[in-house]
Amino acid sequence: MVWNMEIISREIIKPSSKTPKNLKNHTLSFLDQLAPSVHIPLIFFYKFETSNNAYNSTQVSQLLKQSLSNTLTRFYPLAGRINGISSIDCNDEGVEYIEARVHAHVDQLIGHPTMEDLEKLIPKQPQSNTEHNAPLLSIQVNFFDCGGIAIGVCIAHRVADGSSFVTFMNAWSAICREDEDKAHQLPMFDSGKSYFPPKDMSGFSSLVSNVGISKEQIKTERLVFTKATLETLEGDIKDSGDGSNLKNPTRVEALSAFIWRNFIKSAKNSKKMFAAVHAVNLRSRMKPPLPENAFGNLWRHTHALTTLESEKDDQNFVHLPTKLREAISSINNEYIKKIQEGDAYFNLLKEHINLYFSKDIEFCNFSSWCNFPVYEVDFGWGKPERVSTMTFPYKNLVIFMSSRSGQEIEAWVNMNEDDISNLQKEIELLSHAAPKF
Repeated sequence: MVWNMEIISREIIKPSSKTPKNLKNHTLSFLDQLAPSVHIPLIFFYKFETSNNAYNSTQVSQLLKQSLSNTLTRFYPLAGRINGISSIDCNDEGVEYIEARVHAHVDQLIGHPTMEDLEKLIPKQPQSNTEHNAPLLSIQVNFFDCGGIAIGVCIAHRVADGSSFVTFMNAWSAICREDEDKAHQLPMFDSGKSYFPPKDMSGFSSLVSNVGISKEQIKTERLVFTKATLETLEGDIKDSGDGSNLKNPTRVEALSAFIWRNFIKSAKNSKKMFAAVHAVNLRSRMKPPLPENAFGNLWRHTHALTTLESEKDDQNFVHLPTKLREAISSINNEYIKKIQEGDAYFNLLKEHINLYFSKDIEFCNFSSWCNFPVYEVDFGWGKPERVSTMTFPYKNLVIFMSSRSGQEIEAWVNMNEDDISNLQKEIELLSHAAPKF
């Protein structure tokens, strides 16, 4: 696709009110310290018809900037800067705000965009979360000739996970459309450090936060799984007869197992062990559970393991869904207590890192954003037509996102080209004659 874009303006948006002195230092939690050294990208696409005079771009721009400034007063750490590895200086230096004019129709990028197309719609990301004086939040508002808008946002993973990111976006959009009820739901910034106080991470934090970042050439594809395909995968698990207790697999479990199975089948046999790593939201698994507006990194990963030896008599890998369920279920309140205790969890982390660097293990990483209300981000002109993410610098990473209708799941797959090609072929076969687990 050939289209042109020009940057109209760049500026820094600061909070509408100064942060009080008693809030100037925001302490990061232990889990924030362990967060990946990357930014999380999301792009929200909205459609307008210029013939209806639906909006004036200058007015929309002013509305977005003013509401952003008001939102930053409530999400004050995002307008600060990282201070070392354990805190944020809430100095109100602000966030990056860019406006661009896109000489194309928004439908061109909503339909089947390339990663190169999407990259143009988000701010250039810093090399790491800790880059000196780098904004923790960057926004690029793209105005299309047709009247459409794409809002590309990047947030530092060190200060927020995907759930917190979407909490911020929904708060900003609620303030923009003057929805008083939702606009006044304040984030809970103290939950992380209260339950997971920071620890001395000398010589350890950078190692953990950069685990898995690949220097290899990675390709990203958005693969769409229809409702019928997902039902087929769930049915195959129920009919597998593996003797497990997995009678009601979730769509994410079924899809993860399908991708993991095909990843194993296409891998070279020199790898003797295969791990499926799943990110798990801790909020609902704590006792008592934390609300979704608990802000920060409140997740941990778990992994399921299998070997070629254990699967040699099982060509369809029917046990993989059960292994995934057991691994995810292991992240319970007792496990979370171990994380809070710290020392035992440090030892477990070291074991995990050693696994990552082992030449005998091949990893496939999953993160589900399916329950995040990304399609509720309404600035006053309707819900987004599409929400997209982008390439991550991690090999064998799969991000799951629900479609606008909620009937489909989009898998944003970051793998080498051969593995993606093999997976696409399996999906094509699945649409005609579903393989059995």
